[in-house]
Amino acid sequence: MSYTVNDVSKKTGISAHTLRFYEKQGVLPYAERNDNGIRLYDESSIEWIETIISLRSTGMPLAELKQYVDLHKEGDQTLLERKKMMVDHKERIEEQMLQLIKTLGKINYKMALYDVQLQQLERDSRAL
Repeated sequence: MSYTVNDVSKKTGISAHTLRFYEKQGVLPYAERNDNGIRLYDESSIEWIETIISLRSTGMPLAELKQYVDLHKEGDQTLLERKKMMVDHKERIEEQMLQLIKTLGKINYKMALYDVQLQQLERDSRAL
């Protein structure tokens, strides 16, 4: 089955503009065109787009994503290198998650402190 840019946009939630941008950047390896020049995508394209969305949402730079796609195009001889890229990216994500958990802990502490202070203000105002 083939999908147009608009179909893919609806299916994946990213704009047609972003799809075209990713194509121009060379990170959509499977974007084809029909005889009328209309971009057509297949199921493997959708999988790539979903992978791109996931990697970008976790902060992978576009240049690194392009490198990953280029390695994929070279074939199985790049499997080890691609795996290394994913391992490195996973480690960066895990570090970001740890930082977010620490930050969340600080936010929760502040919120609890505000609750205590608000309760004290309420008690003080009733005492007057």
